[in-house]
Amino acid sequence: MADTKTTYDIDLDGYVLDPPQQEDLDELLRVCRKNLEEVDENLVSRAFKLCYVSHEGIERASGEPYYYHPVAVAKIVASEINIDDVSVVASLLHDTVEDTEVTLDDIKEKFGDTVSHLIDGVTKISGVFKSRNTKQAETFMKMLLSMAEDIRVVLIKFADRLHNMRTIQHLPREKQMQKATETMELYAPLAHRFGLFNIKSELEDLCFKVIDPNSYKFIARKLREKKEAREAFIEEFMDPIDEELDKQGFTFEMKGRPKHIYSIFRKMQRQQKPFEEIYDLFAIRIILEEPHTKEDCWRVYSIITDWYTPIPKRFRDFISVPKANGYQSLHTTVITKKGRKVEVQIRTRHMDDIAEKGVAAHWKYKEGKEGGSETLEKFVHWVRDVLDNPRPDAATEFVKDFQLNLYQDEIYVFTPDGELRTLPQGATPIDFAFDIHSEIGERAIAAKINGKMAPLRQKLDIGDQVEIITGNKINLNPDWINDVVTHKAKSRIRQYIKQKERQTADEGREIWEKRAKRGNIEISEQDLTRIAQKLKFDSTQDLFYDIGKGSFDVNELYDVVKQFTSKGRIDEKEDEDKPAPVTEEEIQETYINAARSISDDKALVINGELTNVKYSYANCCNPIPGDDVMGFISRTGDVKVHRSNCKNIHHLIQTDGERIVDVSWAKNIDSKFLGAVKVIGEDRVGMINDITDILSKSLETNMKSINVNSDSGMFEGILTVYVDDIDHLGRIVNKLQNVGGVKSVFRYE
Repeated sequence: MADTKTTYDIDLDGYVLDPPQQEDLDELLRVCRKNLEEVDENLVSRAFKLCYVSHEGIERASGEPYYYHPVAVAKIVASEINIDDVSVVASLLHDTVEDTEVTLDDIKEKFGDTVSHLIDGVTKISGVFKSRNTKQAETFMKMLLSMAEDIRVVLIKFADRLHNMRTIQHLPREKQMQKATETMELYAPLAHRFGLFNIKSELEDLCFKVIDPNSYKFIARKLREKKEAREAFIEEFMDPIDEELDKQGFTFEMKGRPKHIYSIFRKMQRQQKPFEEIYDLFAIRIILEEPHTKEDCWRVYSIITDWYTPIPKRFRDFISVPKANGYQSLHTTVITKKGRKVEVQIRTRHMDDIAEKGVAAHWKYKEGKEGGSETLEKFVHWVRDVLDNPRPDAATEFVKDFQLNLYQDEIYVFTPDGELRTLPQGATPIDFAFDIHSEIGERAIAAKINGKMAPLRQKLDIGDQVEIITGNKINLNPDWINDVVTHKAKSRIRQYIKQKERQTADEGREIWEKRAKRGNIEISEQDLTRIAQKLKFDSTQDLFYDIGKGSFDVNELYDVVKQFTSKGRIDEKEDEDKPAPVTEEEIQETYINAARSISDDKALVINGELTNVKYSYANCCNPIPGDDVMGFISRTGDVKVHRSNCKNIHHLIQTDGERIVDVSWAKNIDSKFLGAVKVIGEDRVGMINDITDILSKSLETNMKSINVNSDSGMFEGILTVYVDDIDHLGRIVNKLQNVGGVKSVFRYE
């Protein structure tokens, strides 16, 4: 029932919901009761009512009432992250301060300081991706700070982003690509760092479905086709283990589930193999119930390896040495009697809870408000360590460095005293030195790895013992910027480089001032800036830097300034002739209209219309009709067409998103496109002839090139062919798979 009072005057206890909204509230309360240890139902009910009333009359892109979204976020927080009822309340109200007349003071008055603080944190985070200017670094650091102050802020934001991705199909294609790209580049790896495995996996799959829908559908279809065979194999594999564990008195759950679609795709890309040759499509997980301990995990491992043969190189002990996000488990890969490889994970229920929910589980397990699990404290320390380091001048550098450390695999190394340190894979002794202390990194002059002298730039391996030898003064080398991988090391080295550049620029300015004084020339800083720009420098700082390092002659600057001062001020007409800056809103229309004319073969529909816009196909990804594609408007107005899964288009979406246009293929295209397939098979006489015969005679396909390598009786060939569309390429793959001796054929990336 509608209420005429404003939201901040409403009596939340006395307000009566209409039946549909009351049903939604009842369902949320059921979810909370099922998944949370304690629930203040009155608090949740009051928050629901304020959520509904404050968003009343507002719709989402899908046409649904807006309040559906915060309610869905609250359900995710309760059922999939399940922290506490305060987080549920904050989830219900997370958009009110930003989007409605409700203020933080209203929230504090009705729901207390904690809820108000959480909502304030979520509101700040919401601005992280709205611009690519230098303010982004400050906003991003606010997000990190809110993590360290209360981890629940970011957990709510994960739930918010997850629901947005689940309903992304209602947005325009360009918006879908922008949101999916930023989610894949920051939210998914950050969820990985938080240990939120389920959320990270679902975010990746939802992004992949948007970015590369064809590959997503292909893998999903293949998984469905093989579901029965996979389930039968899992049952056959688990039966003897299940029987033996029962016999020895273990209480456990054993399950096998397929790996998520994006991880399978990445493995196909990394190994350059077709789906059929990716064997570890699923993992068997054995979860020991309480009161089983980590020692029992080793007993289970012994039982499994008594039955199946383990592959020593594929064994990982994350119980003795947990990952940085607290993940603990034994991982082994075994070979069945029929020669099939199977990955097995062994953990306790407590370990599984942390593996699935990561930092959220650590928060739940912590003892008391001031105390907490050791892993949670380490995580907060990691966040504060990032904040304590000097911020780079450019936000994009800050975000890039941060991303670099989110998703990398980890290695474990030791100090001379035996203290364990976790670093990203690819780390060097320089990273290690900065990880110990900034001053050690700044003064490092040499390193010992496992007792032997080694270069500071040498990459470290798991288990290395590292000792850093330091000098009495700062020994930073600007060239190290390309050898380090941690944010802490990169940030300090970049700061040092900027500091040296400023010193050089100051020296250059001093050289100029002496020369100007000798020539009795005076010029304002404003006019000097204009002259620097005419000399193709971005600023006077860049001009003086080049003078300081000797790459620009100060006498050349003197001659230009002298000529300027003798003529007076620069002709104002020159400035009037400069084109006015084009607004972001005008870019697409201006450039597209300027380019209408050139292409006769109308293969593309741009922004929903079949146009004569000049376009070309990106060589980095070679799109062909049937591929999901995106367009990028160049400065000259033509459109460069990329496949939507191309890394370059992802970068352009993030850095120049206003130039992205929605493109699709026209229905009737009379052109040929370059495609490539990779063929692997036996190196027999006549193989190449059979392949070329299939292409030319059976498929009437022209081939541009063939590149073949053979080794130990096997060959690999990359065929570049002219095709009509993706279906034509698919027919080529299917035909070549039937050639005698061919083991696999797939599209070559």
